[in-house]
Amino acid sequence: MGLRGAGAGPASGMSCGDRAAGAGWLLALLTLAAARAAAVLLQGSGYAGLLVAINPQVPEDAKLLANIKEMITEASFYLFNATQRRVYFQNIKILIPATWKANNYMKPKHESYEKAEIIVAAPYWKHGDDPYTLQYGECGNMGKYIHFTPNFLVNDYLIDVYGSRGRVFVHEWAHLRWGVFDEYNNEKPFYITGQNQVKVTRCASDLTGIYVCEKKSCTEGNCVINQLSGLFKEGCAFIPERTQTAKSSIMYMQSLSSVVEFCNESNHNRDAPNLQNRMCDYRSTWDVIISSMDFNNTLPRTDTSLPPPPTFSLLQKRDRVICLVLDVSHSMNGEDRINRLRQAAELYLLQVVEDNSYVGIVTFNNEGEIRSQLCQIVNKDIRKQLASYLPTAAPSGGTNICVGLQLGFQVIKKQDGNIYGSEIILLTAGEDSGIIECFSNIITSGSIIHTIALGPSAAKEVEQLAHETGGLTFFASDRLDSNDLIDGFSAISSGSGDTFSHSIQVCLVTSI
Repeated sequence: MGLRGAGAGPASGMSCGDRAAGAGWLLALLTLAAARAAAVLLQGSGYAGLLVAINPQVPEDAKLLANIKEMITEASFYLFNATQRRVYFQNIKILIPATWKANNYMKPKHESYEKAEIIVAAPYWKHGDDPYTLQYGECGNMGKYIHFTPNFLVNDYLIDVYGSRGRVFVHEWAHLRWGVFDEYNNEKPFYITGQNQVKVTRCASDLTGIYVCEKKSCTEGNCVINQLSGLFKEGCAFIPERTQTAKSSIMYMQSLSSVVEFCNESNHNRDAPNLQNRMCDYRSTWDVIISSMDFNNTLPRTDTSLPPPPTFSLLQKRDRVICLVLDVSHSMNGEDRINRLRQAAELYLLQVVEDNSYVGIVTFNNEGEIRSQLCQIVNKDIRKQLASYLPTAAPSGGTNICVGLQLGFQVIKKQDGNIYGSEIILLTAGEDSGIIECFSNIITSGSIIHTIALGPSAAKEVEQLAHETGGLTFFASDRLDSNDLIDGFSAISSGSGDTFSHSIQVCLVTSI
């Protein structure tokens, strides 16, 4: 790195068990700006970078991994045909939790459970083993994630209920990526047409089947009309025939072998009381899909070849490696900044950062100082020890962010000689026009830089540094009654999905 003041700081700092002789401090922060998500990109006709994350509470199971690969491989070819030879899945990352045995898996960088498009986790009580997509936007808006349970992915008996896993995946992908909705309605399985006919809530209408009733309201198994509502009495169901020629629709019943298309304008049922009609102003699913940005410049393939099967990368979460890089220049004097930041940093070290994480501390002004080498948080004593290394005063001098980052990387490298996937929490209150000297090297290092700008004079470039490396960026004001710093530290979590290891801040409100 081209750094100003390189070599000015000591080559080593206090190790775990040593007491820092010099004063120190730590970080402050604020206004949370979301980290750049590990978004899926459409490269040509292939979706690249799709992230599947397995929850840490899911037991290790080789069959689970194999079935995830099989599901998405099948889904890729099914999707290619369903979109009229337009798109497929190109490469997929599977994030394996640290709770599983190490097996030479690749190390993740920005990938985390909280950024995954697909999560594999225990059932949510409302859904059981039903695959579902968390979808809270308007028609055409992307969803948050798709949820599969381990039971759905491993036990084949559920295929009889939902259809093949690859087909289910495409159904959920349409929810997630293109913001379309279901064409069935379990609450209103039937409706009355303008011609006073009872019809099935479905798309399209050429799907054949029989009406079956299994409750006492039926006569000899036949569905009975309720004279008041004009609809079938409770207990009546429409059972599609397994063998038929209907090609639509994936958003109604993808489990049927003949179904390979989305409903379009020619066969869309505008009268059906389903979410697709209600949310999308009676537009067909294909009309919504083809209008998405994915297809602005994506034309159908004219050749007869199939796309290549998707490739998979297996990543495994490891213990976090974090270095606090803290500004102790003259800009930290005044406004009680050091004390406020020390309070917030102590809270982070004592309560927030996850067990088994490796944490080091560096301070900088014109020069840099390693306050603590990496210490693994294995008990409360280590947490207290790290907190004791925080600075208590800001001496003087200018602000050299590059020197601080260089020492932070030096501390991190002592773990396994690697920076990739590590994290730095950079706090600064001063301006630094020289940060451009190390900008490109920091961005390409593979480390995630979370930045905290304290006060109005902090270097504006640090926000871009966080954005380019996938980190979080915060701003903390100088208001003494603000909780910005505490809120910011609390927000820098691992994103592992292991809610049992997360600290929860509880506020007690009393009234008289």
